[in-house]
Amino acid sequence: MIDDFAKEYLHSELREVRAAVLWKLVGLSEYDIRRPLTTTGTNLLGLVKHLSIWESRYFGEVFDRPFPEAMPRWDDAAERGADLWVTEHETREEITGLYRRVGEHSDATISALAIDAPGHVPWWPRPHVKLFNVLVHMLTETSRHAGHADILREQLDGSTGPTAESATPQRDAAFWEARRAKIERAATAAAAKPDRAGSTDAHA
Repeated sequence: MIDDFAKEYLHSELREVRAAVLWKLVGLSEYDIRRPLTTTGTNLLGLVKHLSIWESRYFGEVFDRPFPEAMPRWDDAAERGADLWVTEHETREEITGLYRRVGEHSDATISALAIDAPGHVPWWPRPHVKLFNVLVHMLTETSRHAGHADILREQLDGSTGPTAESATPQRDAAFWEARRAKIERAATAAAAKPDRAGSTDAHA
């Protein structure tokens, strides 16, 4: 009984966070969903592409239920890093549509298998896994990238997306400038204290 509960709970959380990733794109221009917003080039639509490819692997070939569309192989060195950004020839609809289809395929795998069903992850040091391991891994990965997407979206328009119940409340620029200034003052004051200035102590 606990196995059924655990599977349904993890599956439900994964479906919810997948939806959150997609609504980070709502209301943004083609440029803004693709533009690099960090030193390493992290971008919103690239995160969706990355999640699509890896989820297709984890709930596909790992359980001998391959996703039916062509995907780059995990061990193709020439494709390394290509899953993290989107070319001008790939459309928003293609990438988001792929993510939805991957999700449907994953959902079918999760529904069909027991939580202790065996799988094989050839790119892991300990490749023999169960569905439970992969569910936890993909929920963690998707949540982590949803957090990245929150920060990217905030850089663009000060929100985490306009369509979800948990979206950041819309405030005017003066509110956020005052909030940022308050946090900056606290950081500056903390750094100026004699016992903290230049500290490299991990417990400081």
